[in-house]
Amino acid sequence: MKSKLLLFDIDGTLISSGGAGETALSLGLKTQFGIEDDLKNIEIAGCTDSGIARRVFEKHQVEASPENLAAFFNGYLSHLSRLLPQTGGRLLPGIVPLLDQLQARGDVLLALLTGNLARGAELKLVHYGLWDYFKFGAFADDHHDRNELGRFAQARALEQHGQVFPPQSIYVLGDTPHDISCARAIGAKAVAIATGKFTSAQLAEHTPDYLFEDLSDVEAVLKTLD
Repeated sequence: MKSKLLLFDIDGTLISSGGAGETALSLGLKTQFGIEDDLKNIEIAGCTDSGIARRVFEKHQVEASPENLAAFFNGYLSHLSRLLPQTGGRLLPGIVPLLDQLQARGDVLLALLTGNLARGAELKLVHYGLWDYFKFGAFADDHHDRNELGRFAQARALEQHGQVFPPQSIYVLGDTPHDISCARAIGAKAVAIATGKFTSAQLAEHTPDYLFEDLSDVEAVLKTLD
C-alpha cells in the first residue's frame, strides 16, 4: 500500500517549455479562427487550457461550443508538437534525481495534476523524458476549473490502484497560487516551488504548507515529505 499521493504540476514545476505553450495557444487561435492575439492580457500561469480557451473566446466573442473548443485545441496541440524542440526549454533543478528517488520508494504514488490537456502534458513530458514517471493524472480535459481537478486525481487513484488517499496524505506540488488553492480545495498539503513566474514572497502570501526556492536539494525535499 502507498502512504502518499504526490500530484505534480508541469509548467514552472517540472519543466520550462521556453514559451512553447503560450506561443502554441496564440498560434492555434490564429490558424483556427484567424484571430491575432499574443494573450499577454490573459492569465495563463496556473490556469487550465480549457479555462484559458473560454476566456480567450469570451474576449473575442467566439462561442465556446464543443466544436470551437476542439478546433482550438487541435491547432494548439499541432503547434505545440512543432515548437517544443525549437524553444530552448529545460528541466527545472533537481527534478530528475527527485523523481528517481521517489519512484524507487514503495510508499509513494506519483501522478500529475496539471492545467494542461492530457495530450499536451504527454507531448511536453515525453519531450523532456519525464512521462514514464507518472501513473495517471488529472488534466484540463477533466474540468476547466483547476480547483476541481484534485477530485479527479483522487478518483483515478482509487480506480487504477484501488486505494483511497486521505487528504493529509496527498501533496500538491506547484509553482503558482492556483496550485495552492487547488490543494486547499481537497484538504491536501500544498508544496509551493518558486521556479515559475511567482517569487517565494508572492507564494508565501498564500500560506502553502511548504515552500522551496527550487527542488535542487533533493534530500531536504524528501525529508519534508516524510
